[in-house]
Amino acid sequence: MFNRISFIFFLIFIFSGDVLHAQHLKPGFDAAEYEQLLRIIHRSGDTPWTKVKAPPPDNCQMTYRSPVVGLQNRWDLWLRNDSVAIIHIRGTNGTAVSWMENFYAGMIPATGHLQLNDSTRFDYKLSEDSQSYVHAGWMIGLATMGPDIAAHVKDYYRKGIHEFIIAGHSQGGAITYLVRSYLAYLENMPKDIVYKTYSSAAPKPGNQNFAYNYDYLTRDGWGLRIVNPRDWVVETPFSVQTTQDFTTINPFSDINKALKSQKWPARSAMKYIYGRLDRPGRRTSRRMQRILGKMLHKRVKKELPQYQRPDFVKSHGYMPAGTPVILYPVPGYDERFPFDGKNIFLHHNLDNYLWLTEKIYGK
Repeated sequence: MFNRISFIFFLIFIFSGDVLHAQHLKPGFDAAEYEQLLRIIHRSGDTPWTKVKAPPPDNCQMTYRSPVVGLQNRWDLWLRNDSVAIIHIRGTNGTAVSWMENFYAGMIPATGHLQLNDSTRFDYKLSEDSQSYVHAGWMIGLATMGPDIAAHVKDYYRKGIHEFIIAGHSQGGAITYLVRSYLAYLENMPKDIVYKTYSSAAPKPGNQNFAYNYDYLTRDGWGLRIVNPRDWVVETPFSVQTTQDFTTINPFSDINKALKSQKWPARSAMKYIYGRLDRPGRRTSRRMQRILGKMLHKRVKKELPQYQRPDFVKSHGYMPAGTPVILYPVPGYDERFPFDGKNIFLHHNLDNYLWLTEKIYGK
């Protein structure tokens, strides 16, 4: 007989799957969540961005630490008590090799492959847009960590973990963009995984096309860019926009034809003026690619002897990505963090970001 007790057990059976997989991550900036991530980053213990040792983060523990790979790259996996996994990407660790990764800023296509050594080829897709370009140095970070990250995501998914936060500060923040995009387009990844990304104090990861694709991928508050406006690191790498960087349909795509339609001497004058405006930017862009791409590649080869130089593109138009969360310097900030004339990374420190978060959003 189907009595009241049987009916209750029937309801439990029907809805147990939904209860077990109730979603904990929500879109948008969560100050408490971000503070916990900052404490995780603090606890990594080997980055130059903090002077204060933070207490252990509440309600989570580290379950995995990767080996050091690439150009001093490393990542950690933490697990919250509510079954949300946290992928933490280490930032610049202060070594010359780690810094070199930041300066190796030639742009390469956001879809392609990297030959890391004679036996390791890394195939990747980070954007639907064929005109998307990304930072060559941070791509080495992704190439050497990405397969390991993906393998752990799949393993934890099989264990019932379906929600992941991807977080990093500084260089780590820049690489979070690439990791998030890589996981989105990687074949054979479960489609019901929920990702949320906190790119803290992150430099610009790629060009406008990549930023548009990333912002669409993480739309509605799932990809956050946390910025202290006094922090100069978020304004890097150098960016040069030329007429080559505009979207396909634009007034410069067939400028010569447009100029030829003008009558002389207006045609001659307009061609001269346009050339004066266009050529300097193109020269600067080529110089950036040559110095920060091809020349730096020689230094990278000393650390990764079998790494093959990628095909650099003719662009250096870096743009920020992600939904901005502005930690504006509120009254008391300058008194709390006075500039001594020497510490150029003052406003980039984790301590500053944590202090601003608590002042603006409360503890």
